[in-house]
Amino acid sequence: MVVGSSGPSQFQLTNAIFGREEFPKDVTSISCSSKKIGELAGRRIAVINGPNIYDKDISAVKRENELRRSKCLCIPGPHAFLVAFDMENISPNDMKTVKLIKKRFGRNCLKHCMVLLAHEGPHVSAALEERVKKTKWHLRELVEKYEGRFHIFNKNWRDRSRDRELLQKIEWMIASLGGAYFSSRTFQRAEESVKKEEKRLKKKRNTEMERTWTEMEKRYMADDDLHCRRNDYTNSVSAEIRARAEMDNGWLRKSLIRGLATGLIVGAFMGALVGSIEGPGGMVLYGVIGGAVGGSAGGTAQVAIKRIENRVAPTARLNFNSIFINRFFAAPRN
Repeated sequence: MVVGSSGPSQFQLTNAIFGREEFPKDVTSISCSSKKIGELAGRRIAVINGPNIYDKDISAVKRENELRRSKCLCIPGPHAFLVAFDMENISPNDMKTVKLIKKRFGRNCLKHCMVLLAHEGPHVSAALEERVKKTKWHLRELVEKYEGRFHIFNKNWRDRSRDRELLQKIEWMIASLGGAYFSSRTFQRAEESVKKEEKRLKKKRNTEMERTWTEMEKRYMADDDLHCRRNDYTNSVSAEIRARAEMDNGWLRKSLIRGLATGLIVGAFMGALVGSIEGPGGMVLYGVIGGAVGGSAGGTAQVAIKRIENRVAPTARLNFNSIFINRFFAAPRN
């Protein structure tokens, strides 16, 4: 799984891993998680990309749902988290990624993490890696947060000179963990949900598959390749079903519904609170407005507050924060 803090680094890394342009060079963020299949130094691999950790254009609920989707895409769990940064542009947010990664994937995921530093230049030398270890204090501090594992890659995906070295570093890290992939309770939930959806879709397609097999037997009865043709068809349908189950299953749908419901409740509450400034009629009016805004925003209270504040009279807006604090926190807690 490739993880980015902000900007294009994680997408440049995916291009560099496959040696092809999976993402255009001007892509700095994506709203939906994706899974790409290819090879790195002769080893067949799958790479999962999701939204950047500090992407401000994605709501909290959308980000949570895409986090779940990315987990479904790499079940039973990733062997490695490759955390990408721009070597020449380390921000304060980059230094905080460890905390967020542990929060989103599990406290033990750091054992499976490696820092990948994007470098722009003709080639990457051993001297450049030594600079990271000895003279670039901010890079050294960043790398140490991820237990000292790092690799420098070229932003130019056509440069294949370090493919073997990157694969070896990943394999050594995995070997030190007994060859195991990373898993957690949420990855296990994702796996259970995907398998359940796969089973449902296969049952739905059984009649169609049996009919196709019968047609194949009639058409290729004397063909020595009948068994191979049948296997190819079965594998193709199975891959299609698996891809659909990873992208749409009960666990993901439940997350989306819960997020929308939370947004609706928070929005309605905030709307009614603001409306109370104008009396009982205002509570009803702004409660409806707030519910609609909160629901459409996917559960982000900040968006709901901003939209509703714009509907409040200037004099009332000045007192909004103090009213919210007093009314929400003044009542004794049970």
